[in-house]
Amino acid sequence: MSYASFESKEQASARALLVPLCLFMGALLGFPTLINLWYSFSDVSFQNMIGSFVGIDNYVAAVTNPKMWQALRFSLQFAVICTTLEVGAALILVFILHPLLVKRPWMTAILMLPMMVSPALMGVMYRLILNEFTGAVPVYLEMMGYAVNFLGRGNIYKTVVAIEVLQWTPFAFLILLTARQTVSYELEEAAAVDGATGFRSTFHILLPMMKPALVIVIFVRFIDSFRVFDHIYVLTGGGPGNLTTSISIYIYKLFFVQNTLGEAVAVSILLLLMSLTLIVVAMRLVVRRS
Repeated sequence: MSYASFESKEQASARALLVPLCLFMGALLGFPTLINLWYSFSDVSFQNMIGSFVGIDNYVAAVTNPKMWQALRFSLQFAVICTTLEVGAALILVFILHPLLVKRPWMTAILMLPMMVSPALMGVMYRLILNEFTGAVPVYLEMMGYAVNFLGRGNIYKTVVAIEVLQWTPFAFLILLTARQTVSYELEEAAAVDGATGFRSTFHILLPMMKPALVIVIFVRFIDSFRVFDHIYVLTGGGPGNLTTSISIYIYKLFFVQNTLGEAVAVSILLLLMSLTLIVVAMRLVVRRS
């Protein structure tokens, strides 16, 4: 048997093994996708789950609604700010705490505690302690002469960003700490012998070695922050007004509050197409650089 025929049989066997997985994924995703496509072209509602064909009216209503663009702008800004703060804080903590955590690895579990709390529960907790009238933090600050309304229009954006950063910085820290620990001690010693110490060692040795993990953390945290829903909805409900309405909250309100299921699905599909476009562009840039 020639090598070419053996390789072709191996490839055929591999494709045959993929068939059950493809069928399962097709059944799992194909039917809901088709149903949602129909919903996006119909006037379906909770009173009429079949609906009638309305063409692209739902898409026109979606793209001409300024509230959708406001929600999309909030989600993008929120994702960029939170990802930058989380990754930056995680990097600083990794370089500061790495020597300590090498000697006391059990302390890593303590640093992971905020990440283990449900985002919805986190929203409830901060809604109670930051309440203007009954919250512990505003009461104590007022006793010291500082009257701050954390949930008011002037501070609510900073509040939701701070909560997101406090909860998910440990995730970025854990991934980057693992990447930092994979850098061999011999490499650091060799760099020190060559005179690369301090900032030079960090920027020319450690960060390039940690780059794959850094890219993954930025990508994952951006996606997760962009689709934020839980703690903002529990904390503010998207208010005051539409000030903290993310695109996920906007779709939720279209679907469950305004009963415009077709427009909600249309916005979801537009968002999916935009996300896929960004992912394809990002992957091509990464492959080109490689």
